[in-house]
Amino acid sequence: MLELQHICYEVDQDGDQKGILRDINLTIDERFVAITGPNGGGKSTLAKIIAGIYQPTSGRILLDGQDITDWDITKRAQHGISFAFQQPVRFKGLTVKDLITLASGQKIGVPEACNYLSEVGLCAKDYIDREVDGSLSGGELKRIEIAMIMARSTKLSVFDEPEAGIDLWSFSNLIQVFEHLHEKINGSILIISHQERILNIADRIIVLAEGQVRSDGTRDEILPQLLGEAPSVCTALSDKVK
Repeated sequence: MLELQHICYEVDQDGDQKGILRDINLTIDERFVAITGPNGGGKSTLAKIIAGIYQPTSGRILLDGQDITDWDITKRAQHGISFAFQQPVRFKGLTVKDLITLASGQKIGVPEACNYLSEVGLCAKDYIDREVDGSLSGGELKRIEIAMIMARSTKLSVFDEPEAGIDLWSFSNLIQVFEHLHEKINGSILIISHQERILNIADRIIVLAEGQVRSDGTRDEILPQLLGEAPSVCTALSDKVK
């Protein structure tokens, strides 16, 4: 379980302190949580604070009751928090099998690695020995990244706008992968997204605007409000997926 207690984050802007996050209080223990809201509302900043990329200006972060506020991204990863970037990192010289093996933290064979690829809808024999380089599309990289996260089997997996930069076909397949991940993963999934199709498979939706939590509830409670009142929150698929 992740607890955010009075999280604030400020940046220096021309000598003045600008508040990006303002007194965020959240407890996350559901299987699938989505954070959405207008652009510039602080969503990606919050994801990076959870992952340990940024440190909050004030407040505390607890993981299963342990204070991890001062931990960096490496220590948090070691204790069960995974983070998937908007643009997955490419690793020239490393194969897909290498990455999945590293992610699992143990020596695994080709059959086990192939199983993870199959879970995300990739033909294992076509990908297992490929290098993670520029020959892979954005959609392929994101599915490989999800396979790595499944291999890690962490307490909390954070995805920052996984739909960014991929085409419509890849996005449709990505939705299927997340639906499958929802069923398979042992921990919690936290996704930053504008997309209605992603929000529609979340157990809980949190709306973040101007650095504050504006709404928080179940999908059935929050999604109708977003669709009816704030079209800018659920950006049209054609605007987000090119």
